[in-house]
Amino acid sequence: MQHSRTGRQLTLRHGPHRAVVVELGAALRSYTVGERTVLDGFAEQDRITGGRGQLLVPWPNRIRDGRYPWDGQEQQLPLTEPTGGNAIHGLLRWVAWQVVEASDRRAVLEVPLWPQPGYPFHLHLRAAYALGERGLDVTVTARNLDTRAAPYGFGQHPYVTAGTAVVDEAVLTVPARTWLRTDERGLPVAAEPVAGTAYDLRTPRVVGALRLDTPFGDLDRDADGRAVVRLAHPSGAFGTDVWLGEGADHVQLFTGDTLQPGERRRAVAIEPMTCPPDAFRSGTGLITLDPGEQHTVRWGITPWAE
Repeated sequence: MQHSRTGRQLTLRHGPHRAVVVELGAALRSYTVGERTVLDGFAEQDRITGGRGQLLVPWPNRIRDGRYPWDGQEQQLPLTEPTGGNAIHGLLRWVAWQVVEASDRRAVLEVPLWPQPGYPFHLHLRAAYALGERGLDVTVTARNLDTRAAPYGFGQHPYVTAGTAVVDEAVLTVPARTWLRTDERGLPVAAEPVAGTAYDLRTPRVVGALRLDTPFGDLDRDADGRAVVRLAHPSGAFGTDVWLGEGADHVQLFTGDTLQPGERRRAVAIEPMTCPPDAFRSGTGLITLDPGEQHTVRWGITPWAE
């Protein structure tokens, strides 16, 4: 019998919608609607690459040199992006989460985050996925079980497809008024207005040759309090909305130009985040979780067709 390389596979179904969540890292492996592929995910026996569908806690993106000050002490994290000298995408991507609920339409997974070098805090994480008529809803809650305050941030890394072989032909809309200029290590340099730049995606625009590994902020929200990033087929006949709700104040867009050959520019990673890169050092958007306090982020995926 062949065992999955990503642990237990939790399949959610609602009408033609089908999503799979895995035990390893509580990652979102796939999402389809009938014959249509919504996410560029990974197969059950694949090793996860490019952060596909992974939860990024207790920080998203990069921390410069893996080093940050907290409560009068300097903390040093392992450098999990050695080429850039950064600590990247948190501490829970490669651990098994416990399945506490599994049904046709809902999956809930939990995991403790124990004190360790560079992050000496005790947290408890809970990720809930629910599939319904409007698509997939994701709710992630962190609770501080420690006796002192802890720094915290969240992100997730789904790659959205638009039914095209490459993303160059897709139409992208991002309701952000600022973008974050980064250096060659992917670390922040300055937040700048999108107006008059190649990063002004507030009205629908063909991706073309635009290369993105770019954080965005100052998101405009609809009447429901959601910021909606849309990736559409060039015909306009169908597409996918990634909505950012409570707690998700930033979004990173990545066109996959640095992925392995064969994976590049197949999809756009639309990454809801609570904070931009290097927030543990800059403090921008950083959440301070006091003892006993919890923080919840809500985001989701809505495939649509005209």
